[in-house]
This record gives sequence, structure tokens and C-alpha cells, in this order.
Amino acid sequence: MSIHFESKFRSSYCGKLNKDNIGQTVTVAGWVRRRRDHGGLIFIDLADYTGILQLVVSPENNEIFKLFETLRSEFVISVAGIISERPAGTINSNMNSGEIELNVTEGQLISKSEPLPFVIEEAKDTKEELRLKYRFLDLRRDEMQNMLRTRHAIYKATRSYLDNLDFCEVETPILSKPTPEGARDFLVPSRMQHASFYALPQSPQLYKQVLMCSSLDKYYQIVKCFRDEDFRANRQPEFTQIDIEMSFVEESQIQTMVEGLIRKIWSTAKGVELETSFPRMDYDEVMLKYGVDAPDLRFELLIQDVSEIFKNIQSDRIQEVLGTGGVVRGILVPDGSAFSRSKLDGYTEFVSQYGAKGLAWFKLEDGQLKGPLAKFFAPDVHSECIAAFGLEEGHIFMCVAGQVEMVCSAMANLRLQLAKDLELIDPSKLEFLWVESFPLLDFDARENRYVAVHHPFTSPKVDELSLLKDEPLKVKARAYDLVLNGQEIGGGSIRIHDQILQQKMFQLLGIEEEEAKQKFGFLLDALSFGAPPHGGIALGVDRIAMILSGCDSIRDVIAFPKTQRGADIMVGAPSKANLEQLLDLGIRVISDKPA
Repeated sequence: MSIHFESKFRSSYCGKLNKDNIGQTVTVAGWVRRRRDHGGLIFIDLADYTGILQLVVSPENNEIFKLFETLRSEFVISVAGIISERPAGTINSNMNSGEIELNVTEGQLISKSEPLPFVIEEAKDTKEELRLKYRFLDLRRDEMQNMLRTRHAIYKATRSYLDNLDFCEVETPILSKPTPEGARDFLVPSRMQHASFYALPQSPQLYKQVLMCSSLDKYYQIVKCFRDEDFRANRQPEFTQIDIEMSFVEESQIQTMVEGLIRKIWSTAKGVELETSFPRMDYDEVMLKYGVDAPDLRFELLIQDVSEIFKNIQSDRIQEVLGTGGVVRGILVPDGSAFSRSKLDGYTEFVSQYGAKGLAWFKLEDGQLKGPLAKFFAPDVHSECIAAFGLEEGHIFMCVAGQVEMVCSAMANLRLQLAKDLELIDPSKLEFLWVESFPLLDFDARENRYVAVHHPFTSPKVDELSLLKDEPLKVKARAYDLVLNGQEIGGGSIRIHDQILQQKMFQLLGIEEEEAKQKFGFLLDALSFGAPPHGGIALGVDRIAMILSGCDSIRDVIAFPKTQRGADIMVGAPSKANLEQLLDLGIRVISDKPA
């Protein structure tokens, strides 16, 4: 059913009128984008959210002509007139209304605009801070309007898809309790219970697990989450996620359901039909081939481990690296032998940012192995090296030696930089990947304890439970991330549904029984009253919208984002609280942070 809201201000929208409306009398309203005086005629580009319509008024209509002479950019007007065909040679094929214009017969000025801090059409090239200060002007751009409507399409597709699968949308609390990773929580003081604090949720994780214990079976929520951490282009202190949880499921069922949701989102928002299923790869293989757990698959440049061949090198430093558990890994670059020496030196400087002490490179030139380290290989193993590196004439092999974590970081970033420099990335390409079988735990040497790679509620693989006691770092998690074009857009896992196993996990993480009861008692209670196997995922709406819109920054797809310093400079947040508020909350502010 279609409902048309007609008012005295408008009967039609600017961008929805076309040559089919020629001869009709219409009323439109919007913002004056441009005014042009040509040979006694005044032309105005009038904009609303649907697009632009050209208005024209002649001096014969004296009263309206005088009004049009006073109009400036972003004045708001409502006008009526007759739709006519544009004269030959003035058609604008880039607009839906580009073949027509409105000959104005009546009009009114609704509101005026102050002089603009920037030109709306040129806002993309304006300093971001100025755009954010006047975000209400920035959002008038077609590009920004389209981004907000892309988000709307994501929400619409999500609700439609999940509702059809009998999911139930449930709102979980925003005021919750601090998490174990409390340093990242935003705290909210309680007025009624002095010295006590709520925390804004980093995730509805525990609430949705309790919902599964409540026999809800299938839950979802489009929810705001909060994390107090340093900002990057793809992060904000408050972000939106599609939060999902299901009972009596295994990994493959959740992944299949999510693939259907992603296909629905892309179809609704972009009109693009995606492949029926996404490839899957184990974490260990991903880290070996790409050096990072969220790889960009739009180009090759795979990382290779050549540690075995480097055992033959006569270099004390390399032998020391290999002797202490280090590795040598590299990338074969087709057509890379044309790199100048200064270019190669630049790549050496580049990998040093990630801890690499050098960048070795080899190339095949006139059938001979050439490169800074070639002389350290005995001549009788050169052919073995050429085969191991995969060298052909015109290729170059670039590698780094060191401990695994550093080498992965250096090579992953080098791989991406090479792809940019060689223009190997097709921005129109979509490459999804499920990364599975993450490590369950990592060891934090600074805190001298185990930490959960995902979170403490992720289930270990059943066939590896026996390793938990003596070799916990070998245990894999029933966790999975969804990656698109080098961005993690979702992450989830099968959860621990057994109370005893959950308590063991807490103990392994150094959370003693009393602390576990204090922090997670409600979850342990819920697990003790008959908990189903369950699992879920959270998909990042902001990142999905960023990729759908072709943006480089997540701030561009959020209506009112924060700056790199966490400020909303349009409203002036965060701001200081007055003394009366602080006293009411029982809070004293220390003006200087301790060193």
C-alpha cells in the first residue's frame, strides 16, 4: 500500500519528477542549491532528499521574480508551477529530472540561511572537522543522504530476513555492569547508590546467552555498543551491530544463516546478487598465507614460508633467528624486478615500522640468483633457492626473518602496500571469507596469565578438551570470523553451555571462584538450570555500511560520528558536569590526571 502525503508545501518531490509529468501543475519544496541569472530569466536548482529540480521564472511574473532575486544558497522555499520540457541543448542526462524544468507561477520563502561555512557541493574537499561541526549541512549532500539510506536498507533487510526465520527481536539493557575488561568500559555513576557504577555494554553477550537459557531459541537485536578505546578509521566509541544468538546449533548452521542474511543485505541495499556460499579457512592457514586474520583476498601475493631453504644460508643472524624458533617468510612479486633500488630501500624502511630488522630480496637475472643475500648461499644450492622462491625472469622475492608474530605483521602490511603500489586491488570486487578454528587462549606475559582470544564464554573444540589442563595454548576455539575485503565484519562462536566447563575456563583465566560468582553469577546460575547448546554472531553495521558505500572512513556512514579524539564537535560532547550534578552523584573531579 502506498500513502501519498500531500501538503500545501508540496505535492511532488523534486527528484521524482520526469518527462512523464510535462504539462502538470505541481508544488515542490526544498533548499536552494544554486541560483543563476541568465538573460532576464532566473534559474534555481531546488534540492530535496530525492534530487534536484530546475526552476525557472521570468520577469513577467513580477512578484515571484522579485522573490527569486533575493534567494541565496540553502534558503528554504515552496513553489508551484507547470512542468515543461527543457529547451534543446540544456538537458542534463545525469539527473532523473534532467529533461524537464518547473515554470514557477507561485512561491513563498519559508526560511533563510546564514552565509555557508562551506559550499554543500564541495563539502567532500572540506576539512573534516568543519564538516562535523556543521554536520547538518554536510548531511544535505546526496552522497551523505545515500549513505544514511544504505544503513536503513541494512536494517530493513535484516529485520525482514530474520523475521522470516522466526527470530525474536529483544532489547537488552544499556545500563549494565562493568566487564572483566573494565578498562574499555564507559562508566555511568549511579545517583541512588553512591560509589557504584553502571557500564555501557561492549556487547549484549551475556544477556543473549541468558535468553537462550530462557528457551527463546532465536534472538536478534540491532544494538548500540560502546568501547572506550583509541579510534581508527574503522572504529568509533559507540557502534552498531546486528547481534544474533541461536539454540541447538553448530557452526555451519550459523554460518549458512549469516550468508543468507548478507546476501539479503547486498540485494536490498545494492541490487547485487552474491555467491551462494563463502569459502572457509582455518586460522593457522590464514596466518601463514596472509599474515593477518582478516585478509584481503582481492589479490594474490601469498606469503610463503621459506625457513627450510634458509637453513642453508651462511648468515649468523639468520641462523640465530631460526635457532630461536623464528621463521623466514616472503612474497613473490611478478614483474617486481623492475623496482628501483630506492623503491626497495623504501620497502625496507616500511617493514621496519613493524619490527623487521631488514628486508631481503632476490631476483632471477639472466638465469642467475641476484640479491643482497645471494652471496650467502653456496652456489650449489642456488637452483634449489630459485625453485623454493618460485623465481622466474622478471620476478622478485621479498622476505623478512624474525619471530613469527613480528614476521606476520610485517609481511601482512607489506603485502597490502605492494598491492596498492601495483594497483592490484579491484574496488568493485567482493571477497568474503570465514576464518575458523582460532586459538582459544593466548598468554599475556606482562600479566603472566592466560587471556581469551575472543571472550571467556567461547567453547573449546570438544576433541581438544583433554588439552585444557596441561597444554591450553594448543586448544582451538569453536570461533569464526566473517571477513570481507580485509575487514572483519562479524565474529562469533559456539558458547560454553556447561556450567562446570565455564567455571574451569574462568579458573584458567585466573578468575577465582568468588570473583566469578561476583561478576558472572547470573550466567553460571542460568547455565545450572538446563542450558541448551547455543552460539551466535555479531555483525558490524558500520563496517558493512562503509564497504557498501565505498567509503574509507567509518565516520562517513554514521549520522553523527565522533572525531579521532572522541568528540562530537557539533553538540560539544563530552562536556563538563556542573558542581550540583557532581555533588548529587557523590563524585569529585581531579583536575590533573596522575602521571
